[in-house]
Amino acid sequence: MTSWTTSPLPLLFRRRSSGEIRNLASVSSSILPAFGTVVDVGHLQLKKFVIAPYDRRYRWWQAFLVLLVIYSAWASPFELAFKKVATGSLMPVDLVVDAFFAVDIVLTFFVAYLDKSTYLLVLDHKKIALRYVTSIYFAMDVASTLPFQLIYRMFTGNSHYAQVFGFLNLLRLWRLRRVSELFKRLEKDTRFSYFWIRYIKLICVTLFAVHSAGCFYFWMATRHKTLSNTWIGTQVNDFEHQSIWLCYTYSIYWATVTLTTVGYGDLHAVNSGEKIFSIFYMLFNIGLFAYLVGNMTNLVVHSAVRTLFMRDAINEIFRYARKNRLPEGLKEQMLAHMQLKFKTAELQQEEVLEDLPKAIRSSISQHLFRRTVEKTYLFKGVSEHLTVQLASEMKAEYFPPKFDIILQNEIPTDFYILVFGALDVLTYKNGTEQFLSKLGSADLVGEIGVFFNTPQPFTVRTKKLSQVIRISHHHFKEMVQPQNEDGMIMIKNFIQHLKDLKQEMLQEIPFLTELLDELNIEHIQPNENTQYNELVNFHGDANMEETNKTSTPGAITLRVIIHGHHPDEGDTNGKLIHLPESMEDLLRLAEKKLGKRGSTVVMADGSQVEELDALRDNDHLFIF
Repeated sequence: MTSWTTSPLPLLFRRRSSGEIRNLASVSSSILPAFGTVVDVGHLQLKKFVIAPYDRRYRWWQAFLVLLVIYSAWASPFELAFKKVATGSLMPVDLVVDAFFAVDIVLTFFVAYLDKSTYLLVLDHKKIALRYVTSIYFAMDVASTLPFQLIYRMFTGNSHYAQVFGFLNLLRLWRLRRVSELFKRLEKDTRFSYFWIRYIKLICVTLFAVHSAGCFYFWMATRHKTLSNTWIGTQVNDFEHQSIWLCYTYSIYWATVTLTTVGYGDLHAVNSGEKIFSIFYMLFNIGLFAYLVGNMTNLVVHSAVRTLFMRDAINEIFRYARKNRLPEGLKEQMLAHMQLKFKTAELQQEEVLEDLPKAIRSSISQHLFRRTVEKTYLFKGVSEHLTVQLASEMKAEYFPPKFDIILQNEIPTDFYILVFGALDVLTYKNGTEQFLSKLGSADLVGEIGVFFNTPQPFTVRTKKLSQVIRISHHHFKEMVQPQNEDGMIMIKNFIQHLKDLKQEMLQEIPFLTELLDELNIEHIQPNENTQYNELVNFHGDANMEETNKTSTPGAITLRVIIHGHHPDEGDTNGKLIHLPESMEDLLRLAEKKLGKRGSTVVMADGSQVEELDALRDNDHLFIF
């Protein structure tokens, strides 16, 4: 036997020839898809006489039925209280409305449904019919649709309106579940305001409660043996023969006064039955009032919660700055960053993407940042595979104007690519700030400190609102190390970039001049363990070639800074080298770099170095 099921995935995404992905539908237990999605079922192969629940024509049919439900919700209690209209002007309308719902019952036998265990659309006629007939929905749909009064008249020939028919008509309120489902879908639909949808829902709930209570109050008055001894009989003489709309106005007025607990005293319960009903109605009103107030409070707070969080965050910044006596400029930067964080909350990548699968996050990152990465000087000419990896690992951040992204002499952990905005490269000399250069879109910053594993040589500050993408040196190292050819290309790009730097910037990085003199880019080969390994591992320095001659390939070498004088003789700029394997090699290398031969090696505290194995990374050695 063929199992007629189909996956809803084609309804979710369809990949176009252009590579565009279009969101088509949301898998939902509701009849209509949520979130305002566009549905296209033309590609879905259905059996004959099977209706897809997301079919546009079926959706319009469901929307039309909701309008009829609204009429039923008003007419059912009204006909119970005012039996004249039940057998008069409203009876033909009721029959027409019931006919439409009878047609819907027939259509339901042909509407495919979503199996909640497999999330597959079931298209088999027998399964669809069996599921509907065995559910409570079928029994209630039939009971709420049957015209009991007309059937009674056809079989008995008696046109008398029995009171029981009024209560049987209340079964039509079962149809209100359609309105509830509609509001659930509208609350999830991003095309509509959540505030107004909830607000309209609360108004509808209140109006229905008042209407139902008012009608039941009047029904109780008409059923009392002494009409003058009722809540309306004390105010309106012979009210049974008065206008229906006059009596309905009195009923709604008293139900509203009771609901709002105003209690003017002009209308009140007179007999015991009215008092008992009023007790239960007022107890119900306590819960209804709490529901209304709670929902309205949530809506108001929801609209202002971000503002409250922002005010609290700003107040925390003020308190922190005042407690720690921070300078005014630094406090202004903190406030600007906090304000920008709230203004661009909808643009922050992490909050939006954190719950998505990695494949979708990667596709989004490539769409947003791949072109920017390809334009960056360092990655020109690298393989598409590496470009995709880089774009996927980038983290987007926004910075306000005059914000320091990188501080001079800070420890390098990340480098940045500017997506849009403008950056200034600055340096500090003798307590004054000097401008060096301006950076634009696709420019790279922070890479010199990261590549050479030295403190950042410059301060980088935003000129205007800027978006940057950031990648940590750890992730970058993991991606680049296996890619020998791409590593060679990036080294050539990086060295060429260093050669093209302005003289003012080269002067701020003394070891670069010596490095550029020694490096010969034409002789770099992919299989050599020279400059390539040094730069890829972020351990480059001006002595890479000499160090590799004295180091065992593959060994982990330490970096030390050598000085050509005694520790007490003043401070000079040292030379960053890789520690050789022997003391003799260290003295020979120091002679070449410092220009004089030494015989004693001491630490900054004056202790003499006898074994190189005792040294640690970034130790300062004084050779004299």
